[in-house]
Amino acid sequence: MNEIAGLPRTSKVLADGIGAGLHLGAQVYVAVDGKVIGEGAIGEARAGVPMTPEHLVIWWSMTKATVAVSTAQQWERGNIDLDAPVASYVPEFGVNGKEGITVRHCLTHTGGFRSGDAVLSAAKDPMENWDEVIAGICAVPLDADWVPGETAGYHLLAGMTMLAEVIRRVDGRHYSQYVRDEVFVPLGMDDCWVGMPIDRFEAYGDLIGTMHHTAGDAPLALDRLDSKGSLTRCSPGGGGRGPMRQLARLYEMLRGGGELDGVRVLGPQTVEAISARHRTERFDRTFGIVCDWGLGFGIDSSSHGRHSSRRVFGHGGAQSSMAYCDPQHGLVVAMQTNGMPGTQKHYVRMSAVSDAIYEDAGLASPDDPGREKAHPTEGTVSA
Repeated sequence: MNEIAGLPRTSKVLADGIGAGLHLGAQVYVAVDGKVIGEGAIGEARAGVPMTPEHLVIWWSMTKATVAVSTAQQWERGNIDLDAPVASYVPEFGVNGKEGITVRHCLTHTGGFRSGDAVLSAAKDPMENWDEVIAGICAVPLDADWVPGETAGYHLLAGMTMLAEVIRRVDGRHYSQYVRDEVFVPLGMDDCWVGMPIDRFEAYGDLIGTMHHTAGDAPLALDRLDSKGSLTRCSPGGGGRGPMRQLARLYEMLRGGGELDGVRVLGPQTVEAISARHRTERFDRTFGIVCDWGLGFGIDSSSHGRHSSRRVFGHGGAQSSMAYCDPQHGLVVAMQTNGMPGTQKHYVRMSAVSDAIYEDAGLASPDDPGREKAHPTEGTVSA
């Protein structure tokens, strides 16, 4: 098993995970103050195919960070008011008790229309039937016993899909094009997509990485995720694809106060705003624990490990991955494993990887007990 240079402890945790059947391989990027500490790949992208740093791996909910940044851009430009009702941009959304749900509520997962998650999950081709998907989400009722802005519960897909539609209504571009034009291409994230054109899908070929269910006796390759239909669909809540070294550039931009390599994507004050706590000490009905949120980012979660500062922010991906920035330490991490072993095993794995990353980066000692953090409960979704 190859070791990723500069990350001996992290490599061991990941290699041990391969040995335990949690995943087949992984990609990792770690930098402090813009200096790369370690970056590379380990194990296999799929059975018999070595993982490389160039493989385009699925982001799952790490994609939500791109929606947060895109919404913040439109807020900066005066096109979106965070405290305006979603219905002021998408009038048909304001029915069945959802009239008071705001843009901020969507970003903090306090909106209360989680039943809309099933609409996108059931859609065969959200790109071609985008208007039908939006209509379906707009038609769902407010969740039972829910006070928008007060009650908290993670929205797997519906919240970010509605924000993507708000962006389309105020800007004119579909989200898949907007995020390419305004975020990915300016930041040099050329192989990152939320809805990939067919010609690019065909050109990438074997560079498409495969996800696996690993909760059973043997890994089960989720080949459907590698199909043309899956990769070309726009799912703002969980359909992003790209190498971890490129996703890390989004967080390097945030660490740099909205700028990277002379390209400004957000203003410094906006970065401070979206990475600050906007939802604090709220019990999350989806995760089954108390957790804090910024504007689209989780803050100081168990996936960040016991050594992180309380200012760390980022987003995970379903039972597989995480990307975050710890501004107090200047740390940026992007990491994906291609195995989904179940909620509890996943969060234990993520915590162990983060602990090892802080130790490899010289930011903490293995003997430092740090802070224990609660994991989402068994049976809940994984961000």
